[in-house]
Amino acid sequence: MRVFVTGVTGYIGFNVALAFRRSGHEVWGLVRKSEKVNYLVRHEIHPVLGDMAKPETYAEAAGACEVLVHAAHDGWGGVIGPDRTAVDTLLAAGGEGGKDRVFIYTSGVWVYGDTGDRMVDEASPLNPAQAAAWRIAHEEMVLGSDRVRGVVIRPGCVYGKQGGLTGTWFAGATGKQPFEVVGTGWNRWAMVHVWDVADAYVRAAEKGNLGGEAFNLTDPSQTTIREMTAAVAQAAGYTGTIRWVPVAEAEKTMGSLAEALALEQRINARKATWTLGWQPRFRGFVEDVGTYLEAWKAYNS
Repeated sequence: MRVFVTGVTGYIGFNVALAFRRSGHEVWGLVRKSEKVNYLVRHEIHPVLGDMAKPETYAEAAGACEVLVHAAHDGWGGVIGPDRTAVDTLLAAGGEGGKDRVFIYTSGVWVYGDTGDRMVDEASPLNPAQAAAWRIAHEEMVLGSDRVRGVVIRPGCVYGKQGGLTGTWFAGATGKQPFEVVGTGWNRWAMVHVWDVADAYVRAAEKGNLGGEAFNLTDPSQTTIREMTAAVAQAAGYTGTIRWVPVAEAEKTMGSLAEALALEQRINARKATWTLGWQPRFRGFVEDVGTYLEAWKAYNS
């Protein structure tokens, strides 16, 4: 299959693109910076130089593909407009020519909000954290589309390789910034390794009959933030203190993202197992934290 990926140089997008290529598919990736072109070519990914806020730079390339993956994320400030433009553009491209296309949209488990001690799944009501509230409308557009077979992927906190949110812990433990964590640390994040995430995208695209479906992706770990950051400190030889920043204080500089970082979440991912045959091969962040630390250092050297 021919696959088009937005955010192809980003954390999720790049690893998803590699997974599709390893599975034998042709991959085109939207990239804004010309200096990244050779990097993509080295990985057998065809670069499409453009900007997701400018449909004319990538709509034609997307329309030539059977699989459309939206994995771009421009950060939590001002992301809504460009994301909506990308969704509109890919839905339009997907509806051209009468071809059967699948559109995989990247959301996240923050759309469930704080779950407390409850385990939630795809059938549970959505109660998004403020930082993720905008995702709901975009999910609905994809899932309800009659132009494409819409699939929504909701990963937990992604770890491994470049590091994602866990990278801030590594930065704190190695002295690159203060070791500060929002909240009390007694909360649990739903976690998932980036390679497991990428595997699910390929399975969803290859399934062939999916449409109007959302999938949670989480590993079985239920480790507290305190346990995970303590493991990071030990792996890095950090002997200082970790500062637990009250949410109200963090909101002054981080806005609504602070609330999301303090969520307690327990997310069921069995639907992905039943429907896609997906199983997380990586069982949790703590058990191989030293490897993740070294990978993060290599990416940031």
